[in-house]
Amino acid sequence: MKLKIAVCVALAVLLQTNLRLVWPPLVHLDLPLIVVTYFALRRDVVQALIVGFVAGVATDFFSKGLLGANGFSKTLIAYLIAALVTRVMLDNPLARIPVLAGAVALDAVVIVLLHRLLGQPSLVAFAETAAYKMIATTVAGTFIFYMFDIFFSDRARQRRQFAFRRRAARRSLVSRR
Repeated sequence: MKLKIAVCVALAVLLQTNLRLVWPPLVHLDLPLIVVTYFALRRDVVQALIVGFVAGVATDFFSKGLLGANGFSKTLIAYLIAALVTRVMLDNPLARIPVLAGAVALDAVVIVLLHRLLGQPSLVAFAETAAYKMIATTVAGTFIFYMFDIFFSDRARQRRQFAFRRRAARRSLVSRR
């Protein structure tokens, strides 16, 4: 399971850095944030924080921005979403959409605040970039969440366990007669 998570984070960061070369409007898609939000919604706080930190620092490593800003932002978002999920039931796929949109908005605000706090110039206009990023990431994230649900599903393992339990129950019924 941990290998799958590491592959997802690495693939998201590598695609994030290389997709803008293929088609420039894909610069607004934030794949590491989608991965961080998905794992934060799974109710494992420590795992969400680790995924957020690793995805953020790896994104900072490949970007030209402030080193550590994405790491802090994505870790903060992972913590806030994981804290929200412990209090509110967000298992419905439709309830995940506003959470992802809010995560994108918060990520943009935190990045800009960190740049301003540390005296770094903003590389792009805030409102326009945040709006495009929110739309692109929310639409793509909805489909990616569905694919992750299939990829990280434990249903096949549960079916095997239930089948074994049924066979064991049948054997115990047969042996009683």
